[in-house]
Amino acid sequence: MNSIVQPDGVAGEWQHRVAAVRRELSEHGPPRIPDGGPDFATVTLPERDCDQVRDLLVEERVGTVVEIGLAYASSALAIGEALLRNGSRNPRHVLIDPFQYTAYDGVGWELLRRAGLDDIAELVTEPSQRYLPRLADAGFVAEAAFVDGSHHFHNVFVDLHFLGHIVRPGGIVVLDDVWWPSVGAAVAYFETNLGWRAIPDALADGTADPASGRRRIGVYRLPDPRSRPDFKEFRPFC
Repeated sequence: MNSIVQPDGVAGEWQHRVAAVRRELSEHGPPRIPDGGPDFATVTLPERDCDQVRDLLVEERVGTVVEIGLAYASSALAIGEALLRNGSRNPRHVLIDPFQYTAYDGVGWELLRRAGLDDIAELVTEPSQRYLPRLADAGFVAEAAFVDGSHHFHNVFVDLHFLGHIVRPGGIVVLDDVWWPSVGAAVAYFETNLGWRAIPDALADGTADPASGRRRIGVYRLPDPRSRPDFKEFRPFC
């Protein structure tokens, strides 16, 4: 991919364009919801959480992000805004969503194109559990990942396993819906056995479950160097 750095004025206009699309989505919802498609309010990341994810990625100065799950693009737009703010010479946003053109009728990708983010983003429409291994084998390196795909334990576990090879040592993985038992159990393995470190204050004002008080989003710092424990050191995690 060629460098797409823009002059300051153009970059500023680009950021305003993304912010405008984000604001319209938050205030009015997506341009359409396919018949029988997932409910916007149920599946989308709230605007406040999106803002915090954006600010976290700006603080981390990330230039390359892998995101699992596009849906209606609320988080993807926030991530794209962060990549623009960081001013990387070659920002890259890999989006993986096998349901984008079925369950969501392409609405999320349409909104990214409206924001002009298709210049830095690429959409992969196959399951992450099949695509991430190829990405890892190709030597692809990201500085951060955002995970909001399948919530089946085995799928989340596989996603996190390969992201542990793709995200650079010391990078971060942001995981939505850690309050779900299946998602929380999957990431618990990586915390307990591979040295992933939760950053509890990273999204301190994020959405929380009113009943349990558990936050919706978890942020994890990968160890540097990568942890390679002996199989005899396995510790129960759930």
